[in-house]
Amino acid sequence: MMPLSPAVLSNIAGYMSISLWIVVYSPQIWENYQLQSGEGLSVPFIVLWLLGDITNLFGGVLAKLLPTMIILAVYYTICDIILLFQVYYYRRHPSPAARTHLSSDDETTPLLPEPRQPKPLLPPALEYPLLLAFVLLSGAGAWYLSDQGDEISIPEKPEPAVELEWKSQSLGWASALLYLGSRVPQIIHNYKTRCAGLSLAMFFFAISGNMTYVLSILLTSLNPRYILANLPWLAGSGLTVFLDLFVLAQFAAFSFQDRRKAREGKVFAEEEATAAADEGT
Repeated sequence: MMPLSPAVLSNIAGYMSISLWIVVYSPQIWENYQLQSGEGLSVPFIVLWLLGDITNLFGGVLAKLLPTMIILAVYYTICDIILLFQVYYYRRHPSPAARTHLSSDDETTPLLPEPRQPKPLLPPALEYPLLLAFVLLSGAGAWYLSDQGDEISIPEKPEPAVELEWKSQSLGWASALLYLGSRVPQIIHNYKTRCAGLSLAMFFFAISGNMTYVLSILLTSLNPRYILANLPWLAGSGLTVFLDLFVLAQFAAFSFQDRRKAREGKVFAEEEATAAADEGT
């Protein structure tokens, strides 16, 4: 069997990235609906992400990307608007299970129900890899079923034409800065909510989508001029991965602390019950 050329691998990675980004918003939208709350999300995070997607959309139009890429950019924008709508709707119409607390600025704000996160069907350590494998295989299947599958027999493709155009470059850098900046308020917000109401799967898929996207660019060509032309998108996707990994670290740290606190509380309750029983005898 002839090994796949870098050009073909680039196309496969590109299709995988698209499949990941199609589903990346779904876990958070569904979790907000289940919890009837949007408190897990930072509003500046969504707004900056939305502005990044809008900037990316205009950049794609100027760069004359494929219609499918333009449609995807419109789809991302719509998903951002849905998330923003959910946050404001559920904050104005909190579910009966939601409770209130006095925040540091003395304003009463709705909180999530005591983290009764929807119970996953499988343990996260098994569920997320299986979901990722399914989505990646779907992307590879979409590539195979497309006319790109005919490229398997082509050993190499010529170097892509490179055009450095300041308008699309400017929008690309603006989009990259917005994507990076969006993670900062969410990371700060997570320290207040301890990631309650935030979908781990959304960041899991975002990391995978950005990594496959970067891979699709690098596999196309390592020509310095080509890399320079795509640098805004490489920086936006590549650097965002590190911030999203920090969010995953927050999930892990808060989960570990909560489990330890629960164990300590259980031990304390048992000691109290034993002491009370001893006093009663």
